[in-house]
Amino acid sequence: MQTFERLVRAEFQPKTVYLNTATLGLLPARSVTAIRDAVAGMADGRPSDLFADVEAARAAFARIAGVPVGRVAAGASVAVYSGLIAASLPAGAEVLTAEDDFASLVNPFHVRDDLKVRAVPLERIAESVGPDTALVAVSAVQSADGRLVDLPALRAAARAHGARIFLDASQSAGWLPLAAGDADYVAVVAYKWVLCPRGVAFLVVPEDLGGLPPLFAGWAAGEHPWRSTYGPVRELARSARRFDESPALLSYTAARHSLALIEELGVDAVHAHDLALADRFRAGLARLGHAPVPAPGSAIVSVPGLGHRQAGLSRAGVEVSDRAGNLRAAFHVYNTDADVDRLLDAL
Repeated sequence: MQTFERLVRAEFQPKTVYLNTATLGLLPARSVTAIRDAVAGMADGRPSDLFADVEAARAAFARIAGVPVGRVAAGASVAVYSGLIAASLPAGAEVLTAEDDFASLVNPFHVRDDLKVRAVPLERIAESVGPDTALVAVSAVQSADGRLVDLPALRAAARAHGARIFLDASQSAGWLPLAAGDADYVAVVAYKWVLCPRGVAFLVVPEDLGGLPPLFAGWAAGEHPWRSTYGPVRELARSARRFDESPALLSYTAARHSLALIEELGVDAVHAHDLALADRFRAGLARLGHAPVPAPGSAIVSVPGLGHRQAGLSRAGVEVSDRAGNLRAAFHVYNTDADVDRLLDAL
């Protein structure tokens, strides 16, 4: 634990009580330095090999996700990857989603008017998989209130009916241990719990690439990218890299260092740290007479009816978010017991 605390102290010195990682994670000092150095190199006419940073970030995410690096594509948003998966489905296919899940995950399926998109309460998603279900698209942790999907039950139901699972792990990767191989597709935007800048996202695909069409393949998606810069790409990458977007290089320059920090801290240790703080907050809420949305085992705590307090809390130096009228607090590595108590005192 001392190593964990020492690492965190070296990387983070927030000027507020920052409890809003579900919106945006803080950048570690090492990542800030990396971006500054890269920008200075560009200004001086001595740019570094930023594409090496993309590959280092991809490899680090693959280790965190527990999959071979060849199954990981690098891009910028969940919506693009949702659209890619939506495009792979035949007309008339049924897509099962959770009610009020994040728009970037579900909307690309809705804009195809020849798909049958069905939304059910999160707690009923496993039991709602049926023989006509081609794909279940769901967040591992709900952005609005921190509720967790019952992934073992969902996997069992999907296997029983031959459906694929598309998991959005944007609100879980980095604090909740992730076995990406347990789903067919896993997408993550990395600017939240794995502490990267915006412009970094990953998609995990099956070993057989999941039948996805490489619709937006550019030169970076070639097996030999620097030989694919003019005319049609003669040979697409044999790995998930064929689904790469042309990367936002400076973001990936920071990402490789942010992901390295998550690896050094260890997701299991982050999980224990974050949940201890969330549970401390839940206990304090009970003493104050407030009942959060039931989400056991989540680092996100959402309190109905208190969302209107967000602006006042921000003025007092406590950063949380207002989601659908709920006060949402998210607890991560740079938070402490004192942060929890500060929020409780302010409420």
